[in-house]
Amino acid sequence: MAKLPVEKMRELERRFGEIEARMSAGPAADVYVKLASEYSELEPVVKKIRDYEKAVSEANDLEALLADKTTDKDMRELAEMELPEVETRIGELEKDMQVLLLPKDAADEKSAILEIRAGTGGSEAALFAGDLFRMYERFASTKGWKVEVLSASEGEAGGYKEIIATISGRGVFSKLKFESGVHRVQRVPETEASGRIHTSAATVAVLPEAEDIDVEIRPEDIRIDTMRASGAGGQHVNTTDSAVRITHLPTGLIVTSSEKSQHQNRAKAMQVLRSRLYDIERQKVESERSADRKSQVGSGDRSERIRTYNFPQGRVTDHRINLTLYKLDRMIEGEIDELVDALIADYQAGQLAQLGEQL
Repeated sequence: MAKLPVEKMRELERRFGEIEARMSAGPAADVYVKLASEYSELEPVVKKIRDYEKAVSEANDLEALLADKTTDKDMRELAEMELPEVETRIGELEKDMQVLLLPKDAADEKSAILEIRAGTGGSEAALFAGDLFRMYERFASTKGWKVEVLSASEGEAGGYKEIIATISGRGVFSKLKFESGVHRVQRVPETEASGRIHTSAATVAVLPEAEDIDVEIRPEDIRIDTMRASGAGGQHVNTTDSAVRITHLPTGLIVTSSEKSQHQNRAKAMQVLRSRLYDIERQKVESERSADRKSQVGSGDRSERIRTYNFPQGRVTDHRINLTLYKLDRMIEGEIDELVDALIADYQAGQLAQLGEQL
């Protein structure tokens, strides 16, 4: 088991006390909001630290009783009975705190931008992209998050060739960041008379939603073109001269948005561009940080096949952690907590192992 970072624990307790004092002093509203946000992040960690310190103190007292030759028989028996229970509790608290004290991804608390694109498989791939979007939409609903479609290009037989949406709420990115990659589906299309199973795919990208302070985009680095929105788009695309395409010249990134107003389009396109640039920087930092290891779950490689949805067998398999669940019907309805939690747990186990190697 990795050694707990005592100095970091002391620093977190000190900072928590400082925040409590500042909040009780009645600061300005904007300052109070920032302090309250940090307070809510630190509170569960500090509570666990205090529970741990209390348990260690109990264990020390019991060991002192057992070491004292003048301790009477009844007290000694009681101490011998209680000590193993306290030691077990200490072990559990240590495990919990190791996870709580792991280095945090600065983007974890952010909202996210979800991008889904149909891959190989034609109309069936577009239908599958639609299924994936509805799966995430329903999952978001259970968490109380807000989903807003930024742009969508509908498939000829339904679903989406491409759909981009924001999912707003606290901690969205921390829950969905491991969804990026190639999702594969195996099923019999409704148009398949012979009952042959088809395989198609869709690519998912989950980006942390960047704010102005995260990424600076200079006016001279972008080119903005206005054009007529065209093609199938249903409720999300209007055939007016309002579509906007923004090109980021240094990177060549191109973002388009086709909503009702040009002003709204520009704002939404900039929102997506900012998040993509922010994600590029995050990926670069993460690559440098993990150059000496291969963290499969957290690799962020969007060309990697990460999951297969097999409809005939009713199963979903995540290939990164070799987890297969036979509840595809419920998962496609948004019940993906078990899979999301398993991916997070696997990533944290990798971080703990790495931390153990460094100590």
